[in-house]
Amino acid sequence: MEEILRPIGMIARSLDSISNIEFKNIDLTRGQYLYLVRIEENPGIILEKLANIIKIDKTTAARAVQKLEKQGLIKRTNDDANMKIKHLFTTEKGKKIYPLIKRENDYSNQVALNGLSVEEQRLLSEYLLKVADNINQDWEFVKSGGRRKY
Repeated sequence: MEEILRPIGMIARSLDSISNIEFKNIDLTRGQYLYLVRIEENPGIILEKLANIIKIDKTTAARAVQKLEKQGLIKRTNDDANMKIKHLFTTEKGKKIYPLIKRENDYSNQVALNGLSVEEQRLLSEYLLKVADNINQDWEFVKSGGRRKY
C-alpha cells in the first residue's frame, strides 16, 4: 500500500505555513484566513457548521471566530427565531481581504497542479475527494465518541 498521508500532510503544512507568512501583513495568522473564507463563502453560517466544514472542534473554531470578530473582519448576528443561535458574516473589512486570500489560493492551486494534464488534474481531484470522504466518515465516527479498530 502506498503511503499517501505523509505527502498530503506535507502539502497542507507547507501551504499553511506559506499563507501564515504571506498574510501576516494583514494580521491573519494561524489559519484564520480559512475561517474568513468559509464565512464569506457561506454567509450566515453557524459556528457548529463552520467547525464541521473545517474539521475542527467547536471550541477551537469559537476562539478563531472571536479573534476575527475583535479584528473587525466578521460579525455575529442573532437568529430571528432562536436567540442562542448566532449567524456569522464577513464585515466590509473582511470582504476587502477575501479577494487577496482567493488569489493566493488560486495561485497555490496552479503551482500544485503544474505539469499535470487536464485529465490528470481531474483524476487527482476525483481521487482526493474520495479520500476526503473516507476520512470524513472516520472523523464523524470518532467525533461522536466512536473508537476506530486498527
